Amino acid sequence: MSASIENPHFLLRRLHSLLGLLPVGAFLIFHLWENSQSRFGAEHYNEHVVAALKGMNYLPLMEIFVIALPLLFHAGYGLVITAQMRAELARYSYARNRLYWMQRVSGVGILLFLLLHVGLTRIAGFWDPSVGDDLFAHMQAMLSQPWMLALYLVGLLLSVFHLANGLASMAIVWGLTTSARAQTLFGWVCVLIGLLLAAMGVHGLMGFLS
Repeated sequence: MSASIENPHFLLRRLHSLLGLLPVGAFLIFHLWENSQSRFGAEHYNEHVVAALKGMNYLPLMEIFVIALPLLFHAGYGLVITAQMRAELARYSYARNRLYWMQRVSGVGILLFLLLHVGLTRIAGFWDPSVGDDLFAHMQAMLSQPWMLALYLVGLLLSVFHLANGLASMAIVWGLTTSARAQTLFGWVCVLIGLLLAAMGVHGLMGFLS
């Protein structure tokens, strides 16, 4: 009997990890890149990033089917996994178990941050069109408040960690890194990816304050 029949969660876990990389992870990388354009100033960001995205064909459909629905499934099933989690850190203190626990906790933190971020930007733009017209100024006003900047920094770092650690875990689960040496080497590759994405994200946040 196949693993997918024996374990009803087998395919769901595979789909969960796959969507975490594509398209959710890919969108995170793109979003960090577009926000890094803030360093070129308000005019460039509003006209060449925000306005360009608004002018894309079928943008609402892409946002729903390429971003929102995969993200909702990934987050929802992630909460299911978290509810069933038995980390037992004191009993199993090895690094992979700790990283697994941190992955689940970071996912909950990211979900709370996303609710805040989407509410303050996308949903706020529906009620006040000036938010979308000058998103740079809106972000600048928010991030000028130290507590809000701190929240965004935490949300950014949690998101980058979740992606980088998830990529390392996915390689193990999917059988791409079978030996301990391969897992260690690819783990360091994921650390480098995480550091680069974190640097780009922080650079983007600071660009709104320059």
